[in-house]
Amino acid sequence: MKHRLEVSHIDVCYGSKQIISDLSFSLSEGRIGCLLGPSGCGKTTVLRTIAGFERPSSGQILIDQQVVSDRKRNTPPERRNIGMVFQDFALFPNLTVQENICFGLRGWSKKEQLSRSQELLAMIGMPTSAQAYPHQLSGGQQQRVALARAMAPRPSILLLDEPFSSMDVELREQLAREVRHILKQENITAILVTHDQNEAFAMADEICVMNEGVIQQHDSAYNLYHKPANRFVADFIGEGVIVPGMVVGGNTVNTELGNIHGLVPDGCKPGCPVDVLIRPDDIVHDDSAEDTAIVVERAFRGSDFLYTLRMPSGIEVMSLVPSHHDHKINEAIGIRLEFDHLVVFPRAETTASRK
Repeated sequence: MKHRLEVSHIDVCYGSKQIISDLSFSLSEGRIGCLLGPSGCGKTTVLRTIAGFERPSSGQILIDQQVVSDRKRNTPPERRNIGMVFQDFALFPNLTVQENICFGLRGWSKKEQLSRSQELLAMIGMPTSAQAYPHQLSGGQQQRVALARAMAPRPSILLLDEPFSSMDVELREQLAREVRHILKQENITAILVTHDQNEAFAMADEICVMNEGVIQQHDSAYNLYHKPANRFVADFIGEGVIVPGMVVGGNTVNTELGNIHGLVPDGCKPGCPVDVLIRPDDIVHDDSAEDTAIVVERAFRGSDFLYTLRMPSGIEVMSLVPSHHDHKINEAIGIRLEFDHLVVFPRAETTASRK
């Protein structure tokens, strides 16, 4: 499958300050990528550079195998065949929904514009809203219209800059799934910028986790959660705690929670101090278990409780438990370890902080 987008070793500087460092990734036709990271990590700068609003100081960007940015050339945004969806939707308040969608189709015939707008209105689930005005729509409906307008000219790549940030938390993930479905129907290649991992997981095929202008890991959501490349990714994705341990064998680490079995990093020989990432799904509540822990915090999540548990050693871990197990603060509950993926970091590695 050919690459629709190739970003190759780009640096971006504002004056003497380097914002993006040696950043590379590619995206195949029809794939949805995501730049995920904390505020200020450079993800929007990357998006603006792909769009042509910023120019890399080194490296190059190719769209459909054609160089659009390098040190010598910078193809203007309007000539890159790129669509953009912004945080504020940017719909024209004096135009109807249909007129907004057709805004980028001014070179098309009236018949073609009508056909394309009707096609997109049906796709976004708003076939009867052609003559409505933006102020008559909900926030979610306005977002769908903004998406339809960006998709109308059939761009090579669609760029989405924090498109759900103004929505309620409960609506963001739902909209991300809906937008994914629409993009897949049109086989559109897209890049989402977000700081919200739930949006990223709901929408993207592949995710670049960024920090301080550098891609920390480019992977699937599953691998980011279960096989983080470093401590920053482990800390930023999902929830968990770091527990100290000691390698006692090729595939065994001794911790205050007991011996944990699994692959350890190359070079970590017996006697090597390490840190182990413990996810909430690694600690299973089991009333018949011999080991117990004390409930110190609890967060109700509908189908589950997220319990913070204090072990006899004083270490606190988290456990995700079905909500029919309703335990109170200071109550002792039975637990057992159930590791499918052992995530271990050498002790010498510096811990990165969550945003």
